[in-house]
Amino acid sequence: MSATGRITRAALLVDAKCTLGEGATWCSRSGRFYWTDIEGAKLWRYDPRDGSRISWRMPERLATFALCADPHYLLLGLASRLAFFDLATGETQHIVDVEPGMHTRVNDGRCDRQGRFVFGTKDEGSPLRAVGGFYRLNRDLSLERLPLPAPAISNSIAFSPDGTTMYYCDSPTREIRACDYAADGTVARDRLFTTLADATGEPDGSTVDRDGGLWNAQWGGARVVRYGADGAETARVTVPTAQPSCVALGGDRLGTLYITSARTDLDAAALAGDPHAGGVYVAVAGARGLPEAVFQGGPAFRNMSELS
Repeated sequence: MSATGRITRAALLVDAKCTLGEGATWCSRSGRFYWTDIEGAKLWRYDPRDGSRISWRMPERLATFALCADPHYLLLGLASRLAFFDLATGETQHIVDVEPGMHTRVNDGRCDRQGRFVFGTKDEGSPLRAVGGFYRLNRDLSLERLPLPAPAISNSIAFSPDGTTMYYCDSPTREIRACDYAADGTVARDRLFTTLADATGEPDGSTVDRDGGLWNAQWGGARVVRYGADGAETARVTVPTAQPSCVALGGDRLGTLYITSARTDLDAAALAGDPHAGGVYVAVAGARGLPEAVFQGGPAFRNMSELS
């Protein structure tokens, strides 16, 4: 036990060796875990009942995705655009381009409690510049930009259990922020939620448990940290790999913490000491999650708009 709360340790589940594992998502309907290898342009699915896993090749880098109300589809946040993905056929249906003409790509995303997809982008230039944005795909498939500060690397998008608080970050700032988030989509009172206390690491992907705790994977810090609703650390999970990237609470009682990770930017010497980088890890959370919010729009809206 530390001064900040309980400490547990994650264990390797799938030695996937993803270049850039991300998008940790538990599907309560199917009892399966999904994630993406962004740079590998692959969507992965793992079934804990028999240990089986499959992957789909994507038409371009898959940065993030969401479950849909129609279980036959996923909403894809591809590098340059949003699209629907048919799990049975592997076909994609284009929705909208994102930041066309800019040297950015889609990055982190989650659905809000009203079933709209909120996501952000990241700069792909060097040095990094805060030129991206945060957006919302509404149920009618209209896209709007949220009035939040432009990020260099958007991350940590998550929503409180009642949906009235949105969390997000610009990773290089090492801060996680919060804002009021109304049912009609209005964003207000943007504020600092917490600053990383450790000397290493940047905030990456997050999820929220049913008690309102925010679980954040900390890239470069080999850890996941849980913050209470007041922004104070209450627990942490040490992860035996340098670059944990995203988290989800899943399993039968939504009490298993799934953690994706990455191999990118690790040289040969670093990989020799971190051979399972890019794998999926699990830990007992000591908390229970919420079913993942699903996107309430779907291909039917796209088809109706084409006919109108």
